[in-house]
Amino acid sequence: MSKIIIKKSDPLCGSVSCSGSKNAALPILASTILTKGTSTLFNIPALTDIEHMLYILRELGGKCTRFADRVDIDFTECHGYCAPYESVSKFRGSFLLAAPLLARMGRARISMPGGCPIGNRPIDLHLKGFAALGAEVENGHGFVDLSCKKLKGAKIYLDFPSVGATENLIMAAVLAEGETVIENAAAEPEITDLADFLNAQGASISGMGSDTITICGVKELTPASYRIISDRIEAGTFMSAFAITGGSGSILNVNPLHLKPVTAKLSEMGAVITEHESSVSIDASRPLSSANIKTLPFPGFPTDMQAQFSALLCETEGTGIIVETVFENRFLHIGELNRMGANIRIDGRSSVIEGPQKLSGAKVTAFDLRGGASLVLAGLCASGETEISGVEHIERGYEHLCEKISSLGGNIFLD
Repeated sequence: MSKIIIKKSDPLCGSVSCSGSKNAALPILASTILTKGTSTLFNIPALTDIEHMLYILRELGGKCTRFADRVDIDFTECHGYCAPYESVSKFRGSFLLAAPLLARMGRARISMPGGCPIGNRPIDLHLKGFAALGAEVENGHGFVDLSCKKLKGAKIYLDFPSVGATENLIMAAVLAEGETVIENAAAEPEITDLADFLNAQGASISGMGSDTITICGVKELTPASYRIISDRIEAGTFMSAFAITGGSGSILNVNPLHLKPVTAKLSEMGAVITEHESSVSIDASRPLSSANIKTLPFPGFPTDMQAQFSALLCETEGTGIIVETVFENRFLHIGELNRMGANIRIDGRSSVIEGPQKLSGAKVTAFDLRGGASLVLAGLCASGETEISGVEHIERGYEHLCEKISSLGGNIFLD
């Protein structure tokens, strides 16, 4: 298995370009099932989760052709309603296939999704929403079977602003009869991106970015070309990499509005942030102070940045507290950071981080995607050599991470 080797690095310096957003690409790729014809998508990152999704789409009848960051998908024919277990079990985003299959085929059979072991992520909100739209729901041993004659618009209230449930229900409602209103909807930029793509194909969706989304069903969608937004979590990770090494530089090809919670916290800690039209610059050459963080749904501080800031707070002056409100098991990286010399204790859903600590290189393991990123950041400022295994988790969400950090002066390579 591959390993990432890192040695203590000088302050990172330079500019780096963000790849397309995995979390935006996955639902948009799934939604191509709704359209008979060829959809052309740009800014698609080369990630294992993306390749798993493309494999499933091909198994379902989609003709998928990749040209660098462009993917053409022709779903003139859809050959089935059952996604293969072997691929579905590998990543959480696979359950986003449920809605487009149900809407197009009248049935969907999906195995329980896999993904990072960061906590309980039930699909009950998805299923309640499907039922409200008129689907019959059957829970089997390890799978869900959905069926309907015709989905019909409904008013749906989500008990929690779930990103996945909001995306699935948007896709289910696009071709349903009548109007669907989703209340307490998630407001993440990736949801807006999905809605913008569907609207480009002739859908009628409004209210994205707010807690109430309205979808007026249409009879059909027509193919369109669309560019996926860039990855705000990758951008935030690079901002953290500059910060933890005391460096300065720019992150290109990103929407600064998507980074507001991260830039606000880094500014509070003492970094100098400059926003441009499609890039963000950071100067962290002066020592940073600690901070308290509470993860929340967008526009709050993203749970996907919690692990990276755990590493960053190890290098700042003072005591920082992180409260994780979204996932109950998202502290798997803490034990590995402590192996490197961090002083972090966990109290329920909170972690208390004493800084600054003199981190030392060690053999550590990435147990999930963002936790793996935190270990990469820690390795950049730790004395000696850090060896990270479990690289497959990191490769699920970061395109060419080692090469990009190396281009900024980081002493890192994939072995």
